[in-house]
Amino acid sequence: MPTALPLRLLQLITGLFLYGFGASLMIRAAIGVAPWDVLSQGIAAQTPLSFGLATNVIGALVLLLWWPLRQKPGVGTVLNVMLIGPSAQFGLWLLPPAVGLGWQLAMFCAGMLLVALATGLYIGAKLGPGPRDGLMTGLHARTGWPIWKVRSLIEGSVLLLGWWLGGNVGVGTLAFALLIGPLCGVTLGWFGIGKVPSAPASGSAGPCPASAQRGKG
Repeated sequence: MPTALPLRLLQLITGLFLYGFGASLMIRAAIGVAPWDVLSQGIAAQTPLSFGLATNVIGALVLLLWWPLRQKPGVGTVLNVMLIGPSAQFGLWLLPPAVGLGWQLAMFCAGMLLVALATGLYIGAKLGPGPRDGLMTGLHARTGWPIWKVRSLIEGSVLLLGWWLGGNVGVGTLAFALLIGPLCGVTLGWFGIGKVPSAPASGSAGPCPASAQRGKG
């Protein structure tokens, strides 16, 4: 686990880039994506915004909600808003759509594993949570509701809105919801973050145990 600030920044930026690229792999697989990415897809489908720019806009809007919740962003929070969208858009530019179920499954699994690794990297840098996690933990602190309930409410609402706007909900969305928590539990341990109890929920942006926590975001 790097301790010097330049190394932590490098770890953070690498993790955020890989997170966006992992998201693009899952999008190209076209069998469903994480809830926050469903929302970004839906907004991109209904506006002139690209997926990457829609991701940036959502992150910035969510960050504005921190103000009434009295959450304090870190440099990692700001870079999260700025970098995940462009890295996802780069991946979408670079990667062709998967053709055939075998390639779809392979690309989706590679993307989900990369997102889990990326989450361990950028959370392990300990330079601030992602905007979506700050919203979740802030609402938890203000309402007293359990983290799993707050997370389920937020991501369930995001998923429904994104689906209504035209985002891709499929078997991959369910697989992500079920598997990303345990996968992040492993990768967080690699980077010095203790494993926390997993919560029932859908995954995103970002998607791992909140109290670690998390970035995308």
